[in-house]
Amino acid sequence: MPTHSRMKTSPVNLLKRSLKAANQWFRRTPERALDEAYDAALRIRSIEETHFNGQIISTESSEYGESVQAYFQAELKKYLNIIKIRLTEFRTSKSILEISNQINGRTSADLAGLDSSENWQDLDFVDQPAIYLEKLKFIDTVISPYTSTKSSSTSLVPFPDSLQEQTTLAEPAPQLSNSSKLQLMTSPTKNSKPSNSARASSSVDDVESLVDKTGVLPRSILKTVDRIKRELDPKAEEEVVENFRNSKARTIISLRIILLLITIPLLTQQLTKIVIVGPIVDRFRDNEQAAIFLNREMEEEALLELHLYEERLKFHALIGGADALSSEEMEEKLHQRAIEIQEVSRQASNDAIKNVFADIFSVAAFVILILNSKRELAVLKSFFDELVYGLSDSAKAFIIILLTDIFVGFHSPHGWEVLLEGISRHLGLPANRNFIFLFIATFPVILDTIFKYWIFRYLNRISPSAVATYRNMNE
Repeated sequence: MPTHSRMKTSPVNLLKRSLKAANQWFRRTPERALDEAYDAALRIRSIEETHFNGQIISTESSEYGESVQAYFQAELKKYLNIIKIRLTEFRTSKSILEISNQINGRTSADLAGLDSSENWQDLDFVDQPAIYLEKLKFIDTVISPYTSTKSSSTSLVPFPDSLQEQTTLAEPAPQLSNSSKLQLMTSPTKNSKPSNSARASSSVDDVESLVDKTGVLPRSILKTVDRIKRELDPKAEEEVVENFRNSKARTIISLRIILLLITIPLLTQQLTKIVIVGPIVDRFRDNEQAAIFLNREMEEEALLELHLYEERLKFHALIGGADALSSEEMEEKLHQRAIEIQEVSRQASNDAIKNVFADIFSVAAFVILILNSKRELAVLKSFFDELVYGLSDSAKAFIIILLTDIFVGFHSPHGWEVLLEGISRHLGLPANRNFIFLFIATFPVILDTIFKYWIFRYLNRISPSAVATYRNMNE
């Protein structure tokens, strides 16, 4: 091995490179800690602009329910804790670096004259103070309304108790690139943001509203004033148009996926029955050897129909509507009618077998459509959420009572009986009365329990007034 390669891979050189890499990593600690605190501040600002119209994250907002408020409060607590920890790390590591530089006799000016091969990380310290200052100013602007007293970005006071009591699970926010950070820091955002003093005053108003719900002016008047301010905003028209376009696109997507969920399974069932399953069943099912009736119920129906035909012939002969038939003629007519009933029963049996396989294809098409339309289904869910929760309390109560009376009400057993008999006839299965009665005795009870649990667990939290209206209408 050459001498140069041995010297390059010697333990001493490896140790030097490791120490140099560790030194470089430690010198980047202040910047890394400040970047993470800055990212957390950006997350808070993004939540304010997206969900609170640029105002602070407050539990007094009437646009969201209790569950959504708990989620936002938990997110706020998480990001404030990140800012607090990372700023402490920034302050500590920066102090240690300053002491180390003083001991080594190096200043920022000295570091500026170093060769890049000696310590390329130290060159960044020439421009770091200005970047640090801008990021610290932005963090101060974001977190100042959420602290009890005005403080610098490096000494956060304890957070409010209301934030510490909220706990929930949330997905981590995506990381932002450095260019995105600088762009958000140096360029104005889409929505105009209030100044630091305005945010601080809104925080004070929020704390006062939490302590005392009754103010000098009703909150409806303040909301009206805020609405007027939003309407006078020069960008209000653009936002209205954009919201309308989004709502229109969501409605179109929702209606399209609803039509697809209905039409594709039906078309698949009919096409496969006519094109694929039908010819196969007709070819392999021998009409002479195959059983005419799939179950005893179909046979009883055929016998009943033949008996009614015979009674009808005798009745018409007795009342003089037709000439009296001899026994041979009666037997001939009954024989012809029996052949017709036989063909109809055989066709019904073939159709039942075709329906089984065609329904399997239909279910498979429905499942494939569900798996390939996750985004559309998410849009459909938001569309229904907005549609349902946008209804009045009386409309919500009316829909709940209508659904419960249809599926679990006093007259629902008759509907379930007709539905189950129709399904069994469609598939060629015998309508087992014991199974039908057992199903009616258990399944509507389970549905009723689910309805009551949903009303108690979710609707009671999201819309208590709708629950009160439902109880009054039900009584």
